[in-house]
Order: sequence, then structure tokens, then C-alpha cells
Amino acid sequence: MPSPKKRNAPALPRDVLARRRKNRLKSALINPYNIITLIAVLLLVYLIVVPLIEMIRTTFTVARADLRRMKGASVGEATLYYWERLLFSDVSRNLFWLPLKNSLVIAFSTSAISISLGAMIAWLMVRTDLPYKKFFSLAVIIPYMLPSWCKSMAWLAVFRNDTIGGAAGFLSYLGIQSPDWLAYGPVAIIIVLSIHYYAYAYLLVSAALRSVNSELEEMGEIVGAGKSLILRKITFPLILPALLSSLILTFSKSMGTFGVPSFLGLKVNYYTISTSLHATIQREKGTGFAISLVLIAIASINIFINQRLIGSRKSYATIGGKGGRSTLMSLGKWKVPLVILLCLFLMVSVVLPLGILLYQTFMLRAGDYGISNFTLHYWFGAADPTIADGLPGVFKSSQFWMFVLNTLKLVGLTSLIATLCGQMLGYINSRGRHLRSGKLVEQMVFIPYLIPSIAFGAMYLAMFANATRVNVLGMNVTLIPSLYGTFTVLVLVSIVKHLPFASRAGTSNMLQISNELEEAGQLAGANFVSRFMRIVFPLAKNGFMSGLMLILISIMKELDLIIILMTPTQATLPYMAYTYSTSGFQQPASAVAIVMFAMVFFFYWIANKFFHADIAGGLGG
Repeated sequence: MPSPKKRNAPALPRDVLARRRKNRLKSALINPYNIITLIAVLLLVYLIVVPLIEMIRTTFTVARADLRRMKGASVGEATLYYWERLLFSDVSRNLFWLPLKNSLVIAFSTSAISISLGAMIAWLMVRTDLPYKKFFSLAVIIPYMLPSWCKSMAWLAVFRNDTIGGAAGFLSYLGIQSPDWLAYGPVAIIIVLSIHYYAYAYLLVSAALRSVNSELEEMGEIVGAGKSLILRKITFPLILPALLSSLILTFSKSMGTFGVPSFLGLKVNYYTISTSLHATIQREKGTGFAISLVLIAIASINIFINQRLIGSRKSYATIGGKGGRSTLMSLGKWKVPLVILLCLFLMVSVVLPLGILLYQTFMLRAGDYGISNFTLHYWFGAADPTIADGLPGVFKSSQFWMFVLNTLKLVGLTSLIATLCGQMLGYINSRGRHLRSGKLVEQMVFIPYLIPSIAFGAMYLAMFANATRVNVLGMNVTLIPSLYGTFTVLVLVSIVKHLPFASRAGTSNMLQISNELEEAGQLAGANFVSRFMRIVFPLAKNGFMSGLMLILISIMKELDLIIILMTPTQATLPYMAYTYSTSGFQQPASAVAIVMFAMVFFFYWIANKFFHADIAGGLGG
């Protein structure tokens, strides 16, 4: 029951209430947090939600280029033609259903193999007395630094047979004819992707294992449980979230990857949903965008299922107030065999691909591995019409240096802007963790993570292919500019696609900076910009540089995201290697790939040496 004093308290006059509402509104409008949050939401809507809506709209709207296929239709008219063509027409089997089946087979198989492999290596590295751990901890990450499409080039250099013509691979040179099923198609794609994406499971599972106190497993031994039972009943449930997160990453990446299926599948007409999308969007944008939406839907369903699985499992606390310890399991007689197996795996996944690509750059004629065929032409040679259609060595090619400059410009601008945006988004997420605004920004930033790279590139093609103008007070205002074919759209799509990683790094950074420091600056009379530049940013600079370097490494390898938006004058090194290889110029393609790997490794060394960056934060395509 309210007190008599409260019940009989007189109501405030209307003018006082109005003044209070006005003051609250004014305070909210001048609050720096609210201002940057509003700006962030508007930009995220424009750069993420609008492209997605525009792509959906395009699949239901008649395009001028397709009028000849639709009798009696008019430009801009509503239509179901693109979806009917994709799902129910005479060509839908080869256009969609068969590529979808192929992609699902590859994604499930790659996920099963790579997660098993990565989890096993993580267990050996964290839970056993495996020797040379310092060496192996770096070595097992190196395969991920070599782009998957580079591994595809190395695979072809070894297993290519004479089925489709062209230069034979190394095995054919030795007189061993590789079977078609091994040289091309699903087996080759699954193997290459598995030895690339196992890094996700390794990093996530190893982190989970380090957080688990080994006393929990020792208790199982005390009550008589065997090692296999302990793994099934104790260790496995505790690392299940890490395994499910690995599944999301691996499945989504494998489902939407373009480079590897393009290199190893198209030569034998083995299409996946990503290569079908790339081929279709060149001639039928509406149908291609419909394929993109299917890819996005599959990725979203995958995330939803994962969240339900994690949400429905029991929660176990593995870190408490007591000190934890980790007792390493002795490998005994298995120690030497396991070290040998790990070395062989690294030989196959790192040394051989790099060695093969490097050796191929010194072969004057492709397919001839003899010493007499040795040359430096593809590195330093001048243009010769009798060699590779007159292509000069990469270091003598003005086109190569233009592509190097394009690559450095793209990764430099993108990583810098994305990291700056990530720090601001991290500020919003950290300071607004318990506010609806902070949660809204965090959820919107997560959207690009759900969308496969090639589908995300298609979104930006749909949005920026043509300018959209609106009439405002009699003035023709450009709402969406036409950016296709410009360097700007490459930078823009790369920034937005990497915002989830930048935001995560920024949030981790900002959570370490106490609000009290800002409050002290505010009491001293410093405005928001001064507080941010003189207090927050200096304290965050180490995390800023780590995030910048890791985003830079991710973008350096990028092919899938920009393949649809690329033009010859704006091309990057990955695109140059791709076009050389698909045109039959294997040696210059390998030379470009080696240069690009050297740049990636150099930037990783800088990130690790000077900024102690965690490579897990920079996992990209």
C-alpha cells in the first residue's frame, strides 16, 4: 500500500512535465554515445540491410537485359521468373539442384574430416607431452596462411592428367597416370579444403581444452573410467561449443567457397553452388542473385541450428575460484610415431604445396620437370613471343607491379578503415552491453558473418551496379551511386565483410578500458572527442594494431569476395594468379602465388612479433 504522503502528493504542473521531457530529450540528443550509436545504425542499415533488400528486390523485378526471355514483360515489373527458372525449369537441375547437392557433399565431408583432424591435433598439443610443441604450434597454422586456391594449383601440378589436355602433372611425368576421380572433382576438393580449414577446429578446440581443468578428467580416472570413456563423457561435452563453432565456420566456408571448386571442378564440369553462382551472374543477374539468397539462407539455418544445440545443452563451469592445473598425458611409445605423423602432415600441407609451386616457376615448359628445363624467365625474363604468349617475368611486368600496388592499396585502406570502425563499434558494444542500442548494433554487425563471401559480393553488385536517384524538394539526389568497376566498391565490400572481426577485436579491446578513466576526464572538463583521442585510443593502440594486422592478412588472400566485382584495371594479386592459371599460364600463376604467400607470411610475422596478435582473430576466407 502506498503511503498517505505519496497518495496525496500533488501532480506536477504540465509545463514542468513538458520541461522535464524536453531536457531529457535534449540530454539524449547531445549524449556522445547516442550520437555515435545512431550514426552506426544508419550506416549499418545502408551498407548491410539495404544491399540485402536490393538483392531480394532484384530477384522479383524484370531487368532490361532479360526482356527477350519474357514476352510481354516490361522493365521493373514484378515477376517470379528468376525463381521459377532456378527451382522448376528445364535447366534448374544443372543450374541449381545438382550444384547444391555437390556443395552439401563437399561441406559435410570437409567439416567431418577437418574438425576431426583439427580437434585431434589440438588434443595432442594441449593435453599430451608431445615434444617440440613450440615448433608445432606455429607450423600447424602455416597451412591456413597459404590460400586454399594456391593449394589447388599445387594439387593440379602433381595430379593433373591428360584427360583435359594441357601440361601433365608431376606424377604423369614419372609415368604414373592419376585417375580422374583423384585429379579433379569432389575428392580433390574435399582433401584440399580439409587440409586448409582444419585450422578453425584446431584453434577453437585448443582454446577450449586450455580452459578445462585436468582435475575433472583425473576424477574420472579415480573412479575407474577408461580414457575413451573420459573423452566421451567428460572432455567431449566440455569442448562441444568449440566443436559446434568449428562446424559453423567450416561448413559455411566450404559451402560458399569459390576458388577451390573453380580450379578443381570446372575442368570436369563439376559445379558447386558458388561456381554456378559465378557463371550464372555473368549472364542472368536475377537468377544469380536468387542463388546468392539460397546460400545466405543455408548459412543462416546453419547458425540457427548451432545456437539451438548450444542453447539446449547443459552448462558446465570449468573455471572457478580455485587454481586450475593441467596434467599432461604421457604418450609413451606413441610419442615418436605421432611426431613423425605430424611432420608428414605438415610436409604434405605446407612444404610440398609451396615447394611444387616454387619449382613450377622455374620450368620453361610446363610438365617437364627435368633440370634442362630450368629457367628464371618467369621471374626476371623480358617479353618473348615464343614463351607464354609473350608474358614477361613477373618482376619485369608492369601489370604485375600495378596489381601489387592495387593489392597494397586495398588491404591498407580496408584494414585501416575497418579497424577504426571496429574500435568505434567495440566502444558501442562494450559501453552498451546492457542497452538495447548496444545489442542492436552487435546483432547488425554480425550479419556479414552469416553471408558467404561470393554471395556478399553479389549483394554489392546488386546495390551498386546502377545509380538510384530520388527527388527531394525538386532536386535530383543520388541515394545509391553507381560504383561497379571502381576501386571504391572493392574497398567498401571488403570493409563491411570484415566488420564482424573488427568489431569483435574492438569490443575485446574496449572491455579492458575502465569507464572510470573516461569519467575522470569528463570531470576535468574534457569533451568526448578529447577523452576518446587522449584517453581511450592511446590505451587501445596495441589492440588496434593487432586487429589491423590480422584483418590485413585476411584481405591479402581474398578471392571469393571480390571475384564478381573485379575489373582488369582494379585487379589484385589473387585475381591475377587466378586468371593466369585458368588461362593455362601455370608458371606465372605460381610465381604470383609465391609472392603473395611471402607477403602474407611477412605481415603475419609482424603481427606476431610486434603486436602479439592472436591469429584466431584474423581467420578469414
